[in-house]
Amino acid sequence: MAVKLLEIKRESWPAVRLIGKKYSDAPNWGEWWEKDWFEILEAKQCTPMNGDAYVGAVHIVDGRPERWIGMFFPADTSVPEGFEFVDIEPLDYGVCYLSGREGEGEFFTMDTHNMCLEALRAEGFVRKEDDWCFDRYNCPRYTTPDGEGNVILDYGISVMSVSGD
Repeated sequence: MAVKLLEIKRESWPAVRLIGKKYSDAPNWGEWWEKDWFEILEAKQCTPMNGDAYVGAVHIVDGRPERWIGMFFPADTSVPEGFEFVDIEPLDYGVCYLSGREGEGEFFTMDTHNMCLEALRAEGFVRKEDDWCFDRYNCPRYTTPDGEGNVILDYGISVMSVSGD
């Protein structure tokens, strides 16, 4: 596997509003670039947890994955016309910082997801089943490759606790 786990951090988030577009099938990132939708969202003040990043997120609703593209904002943020939102309760996340080559697809495999789950368990994290996971495409970590051509993707998985808390 070409994707490497660099480190894991715990992030405790207040309630947030994910503003973007909801997808029942594969999210359409190309549509976002063609229609300049991120430019509209960037005009609003996002949360510090979002940072300078675009987000892909997923959670399970009625036994099926609900996928989103968008950005995280404070819970009371107004939603621009043409966008959808979902309010997310305060959650803790185990965030895996993954290194690999952008565009090769290995960031987005079940093997990588399972590698992160295993590493989180080894660190004492307990996953919150069927709750939120996200890909955070932070600039410049994800947009500027290092000397070996690798970028860093932040992959967050909601957790209930960490042993020892």
